[in-house]
Amino acid sequence: MLRLTDLILPLDHTPEALPAAICKRLGIAPGDLLDHAVARRAHDARRKTNIQLVYTVDVRVRDESAVLARLHGDRNLGPTPDTSYKPVAQAPAGSKRPVVIGTGPCGLFAGLILAQMGFRPIILDRGKVVRERTKDTWGLWRRSVLNPESNVQFGEGGAGTFSDGKLYSRIKDPRHLNRKVLTEFVKAGAPPEILTEAHPHIGTFRLVTMVESLRETIEGLGGEYRFQTRVDGIDIATDASGERRVRGLHLHTGDYLEADRVVMAIGHSARDTFAMLQAAGVYVEAKPFSIGVRIEHPQSWIDRARFGPNAGNPILGAAEYHIAHHCRNGRTVYSFCMCPGGTVVAATSEEGRVATNGMSQYSRNERNANSGFVVAIDPARDYPGDPLAGIAFQRHWESLAFVAGGSNYKAPAQRVGDFLAGRPSEALGSIVPSYRPGVTPTDLAQCLPDFAVEAMREAIPVFGRQIAGYDHPDVVMTGVETRTSSPVRFTRGADFQSLNTAGLFPAGEGAGYAGGILSAAVDGIKVAEAVALSLAA
Repeated sequence: MLRLTDLILPLDHTPEALPAAICKRLGIAPGDLLDHAVARRAHDARRKTNIQLVYTVDVRVRDESAVLARLHGDRNLGPTPDTSYKPVAQAPAGSKRPVVIGTGPCGLFAGLILAQMGFRPIILDRGKVVRERTKDTWGLWRRSVLNPESNVQFGEGGAGTFSDGKLYSRIKDPRHLNRKVLTEFVKAGAPPEILTEAHPHIGTFRLVTMVESLRETIEGLGGEYRFQTRVDGIDIATDASGERRVRGLHLHTGDYLEADRVVMAIGHSARDTFAMLQAAGVYVEAKPFSIGVRIEHPQSWIDRARFGPNAGNPILGAAEYHIAHHCRNGRTVYSFCMCPGGTVVAATSEEGRVATNGMSQYSRNERNANSGFVVAIDPARDYPGDPLAGIAFQRHWESLAFVAGGSNYKAPAQRVGDFLAGRPSEALGSIVPSYRPGVTPTDLAQCLPDFAVEAMREAIPVFGRQIAGYDHPDVVMTGVETRTSSPVRFTRGADFQSLNTAGLFPAGEGAGYAGGILSAAVDGIKVAEAVALSLAA
C-alpha cells in the first residue's frame, strides 16, 4: 500500500470527495483506486471561516510502481510504514519474574508487554482496583473525605484515569510504539477513531473499563496483580566490585518480595516513595515543573474564539487551546493539560493540602473549559539544594491553599478581575466553578509565589488578545495546580536502569521520563523491553 499525506478537503466535504481527491492527487482514473483507508485526520483552523480537514490516507492502486515512479520526489507519497509491534524477546524457560510498581499508563504497559513476552510479571499498586478507587475519589469530591492511599493519584489506572484522557504527545516515535498503545486501547474498548484522529482522547468513564480489560488481559497471560500493597523499602546489595544491585522489596504488610528486576512506575505524586529511594542511595536529581491554577471559561467562548462560525460543528468537537507568554521577570506562563468541556477536580493525595487538576468525559459536553494556567519554575533558581526540595515547595503552597480554602478541602478561587486588581474576591460572578467539594472566594496571591502572581497578571491580558474572553472579569481561577509533572528525575542509563542501582528501572512520569498518558505508556513499553532483554541475555 501507499501512504499519501497532507490531503486537504473542506470541512463540509461529501464522502465521495475523499476518493476523488486521492485520484486527482495521484493522477489516476477512479477505477485504478482499489481501496483507501484514513490513517489520520486533523483540522486546520487558522482561518476560522474556511476550516479545512487534513488527511493522511493509505491507498491500494492498480499499478503502485508506476504511481511511485511518476511521482518520484513527492515528499507526501511513499510506501505505507509497518506500524505493527514486534516483541524484542521471549521469556526463557524458568526466567525470574520481574516486578512492576504502579498501575498507571506506564506500569500498565510495562506489565502488558512483559506478559505478552511470557515473563509473567508481578504488578504492585498501593491503591485499590479502579472501581473501588473511583468510589474513594468521589468520597473526596462529594463528602470532603480523603483516602491517602486511594484517590486521584493512587490506585489502578494512575492519575491519567481522572483526566481528559488525551492520547497524543510530541515524543519522537520512529518505532510507532504509540500505535501499539492505541491499538491495545481499542482492543480494551476505546473508540476506534482514536487510531485516526490527530488529537484523540478517551475520557474518565471509558478509561475505567479499559483499565479493567487490560488487567484481565495481563492476568490471562500469567501476570499477577497485588493491590493495596505499598513498597516501603528496597533491598540493595553491593558486590565486591562496588556495583549496587536490587535484591528485593519490603512491603508495608511486613512481607519481603525477592526481585532482581524492578520497574519503578510510581507516578509523580509518590512523595514518600521518592524519599525512601533517596534514603536507599538511589541516584535522584531535581527536575523543573510548574505552579499555578486552573482557569475556567465557558466552553462556548473557546469554541467561538477558535472556530468562529464553525463553532459547534460535530467534526470539530469542543475546541482546545495552547498558549504561552514569556514575561518581563524571566518567567514563562503557559496553558497546561487543557480540558475542553470538563471539570476541575480535587487531586490531592495528602491530608491538609489542596491540589487541583482537570478532567473530561469522552463527550466533552460540560459547560466550562478548564486549563492549567501555570508558571514554569526551575530547581536552581526556586528550590536549590536537596533533590527532593521541589516536593517541599509543592507541599508549602498546597498547605496554604488548604487554609485559604477553609481547611476543609474546598479550594481557594478568585475572579480574574479581582486577581488583576490585587483585591480578594468576596463572591464569584456569572461563571460557575466546577470544582468539588466547592470553592471559597479569596485572594489567590496568598497561596502562590510572588513571582508567579506577577507573571500571571502580566500574561492574562496577553492571552485575552489571543482568545476573546480569556481575560473577562468573571473568569474563575481555582488554586493550586502543583502536580504538572514530577519534581524529580531518577536518572537512568542507556540500558534504562538506574545510574547507580542495577536491576532498578525508573520509568514514566514519576521518574521524570514522560508527561501524559501516551508518552508514559510508550516509556513503559521501552522499559519493559529493556527488562526483557536483560532477562533473556
